[in-house]
Amino acid sequence: TANAFVAPPARTDSAASSFSLNAATTIESAEFPPPLSRVDRLKRAAQFWSTAVPIIASYYGKSLDLKLREALLGQKLTEEQIQEIWDEQHEIGAVKLSATVASLKGFYVKTAQIISSRGDLFPEQYTEALSCFTDNVDPMSPALAKAVITQELLNRDETFEDVFAEFDEVPLGSASIAQVHRCVLTEKYGGREVAVKIQRPSIESKLMGDIANLKAISKPLQDADALPLDYYTVFCELEKQLADEFDFVAEAVAMDRIYNSLSRTMDGSAPTELPIVMPRPVSGLVSRRVLVMDYLPGVPLSRAREEMQKRGIDPESPEAKLFARNLLSALTKTFGRNILETGFFHADPHPGNIFVLDDGRIGLIDFGQVKQISGRNRETLAKVMIALDEREDGNLEDMERIGNLALELGVEIKENAKHEAPAAIALWLFDGSATELPGGYDMGELSPNSPVKELKSFPQDLVLAGRAAILIKGVSNRLGVPWSLSHEWAPIAADVLSQNTAPSSATNSSNNARVRFRDVGRTFYRWAKGRVSKFGQSLPAPLRSRVASIAVKIQDRKARREMQRRPKK
Repeated sequence: TANAFVAPPARTDSAASSFSLNAATTIESAEFPPPLSRVDRLKRAAQFWSTAVPIIASYYGKSLDLKLREALLGQKLTEEQIQEIWDEQHEIGAVKLSATVASLKGFYVKTAQIISSRGDLFPEQYTEALSCFTDNVDPMSPALAKAVITQELLNRDETFEDVFAEFDEVPLGSASIAQVHRCVLTEKYGGREVAVKIQRPSIESKLMGDIANLKAISKPLQDADALPLDYYTVFCELEKQLADEFDFVAEAVAMDRIYNSLSRTMDGSAPTELPIVMPRPVSGLVSRRVLVMDYLPGVPLSRAREEMQKRGIDPESPEAKLFARNLLSALTKTFGRNILETGFFHADPHPGNIFVLDDGRIGLIDFGQVKQISGRNRETLAKVMIALDEREDGNLEDMERIGNLALELGVEIKENAKHEAPAAIALWLFDGSATELPGGYDMGELSPNSPVKELKSFPQDLVLAGRAAILIKGVSNRLGVPWSLSHEWAPIAADVLSQNTAPSSATNSSNNARVRFRDVGRTFYRWAKGRVSKFGQSLPAPLRSRVASIAVKIQDRKARREMQRRPKK
């Protein structure tokens, strides 16, 4: 869905193109595009297959060519020469795929977003070529956007001007399903600055047809050694989730549900600090195809490095390192709490949906895709986190325990896989700080000796939870920060498992005074933290860098103390 309800900093009035609602752009001039006909769907499928099949075939052909050169002609190339050949192959494939995505748009844009965020999984040529699809695709015209709002949101006796005092002509972001505009509500509706998410007309049939094509091409490749994952299973799960993205009422409910779970302790007894900033829907201004919500100023993560350079921040500076850790911490706490505590979580994380706000906080947007996993799987996943965090390297009993828990989740391993494969997969997925894997497996996903190659199937109930873990792992790899999800999630997991033995309500009621005092303390802490953050942003660059350096050293010292308390690895 639209991936930017957040304004870039330093937007000028001319760039915003905010205009009076009596301007020349009229709702009557808008034409709604018709749904795709059967012929149109067949044309899209043919265009996709005519590009995708040759790209895949070229890789098999190149691999066969290299083997024949060595077997028949005795040509033994060096690693550097082989890498040059594959780099050239990647460049050709990336250009063709990018052109096809740009032409077809639809769900292929969402697939491109996933690929561009996985620099540790896909070749650099592909991630670079597809990175342009993270933020924007061609937007609807202002007239069509206003027409959709009028048809889907307004009451019968209302005009556009009754609800919106300002409407920015240029969208903040435009993606495969919807686009977002900055607006200002009239005094009747509170007079506040908001973001309005507007669904593209007739987009549903187009996207569902696209994902059917992706399923069709990935199913025959389920057992292909050239691919590191079972993409057919992934696309099946995404197909289920995609159907929910067309209902913005359901998205508003999901936003509130996730906000409520994160803003209070697990048992709901007390407020707690939100690990991430979320927009909230505006009551009374939500329909199936239009969603009005909070407006958040910032830039998407995909443009964070560019923004740092504009502000003169060295990517290797203490400020950049502190930002990297704060980013990983925010994502880890958000997804850890949602996945383990309630099992209900944001299921479409990518750099276009993660924002760096103007005040340095991290924002998460686009709740069109959410997932609910079962209580049994949550409990087993919590046990996996604790087992990974408490393990001792070389301890066979620990590895056996981890492997059995992975199998209990529903992970299926190939018949000829090593006995250590289940434990190695769990370690690879949830502990990015690990340097070795049991069974002698390699950490790299593209390595022929990767434990991922031993996967026969991954439980669909956990595909999107795994996607969140892989996103955080990819971010930590790209930022060069070793990060163990299992270590960070283990305390949350312990709290989840302890809920079965939680005190009775009578015992809790006797502690009400203590809880209220704690609430006051938490409120003061949040206020003080916000003031410190704003103060830090206002400091001169040299002083800000010095403060960041001190903060990084404090975090390092704390991490070392925690490592000393953990079992020796």
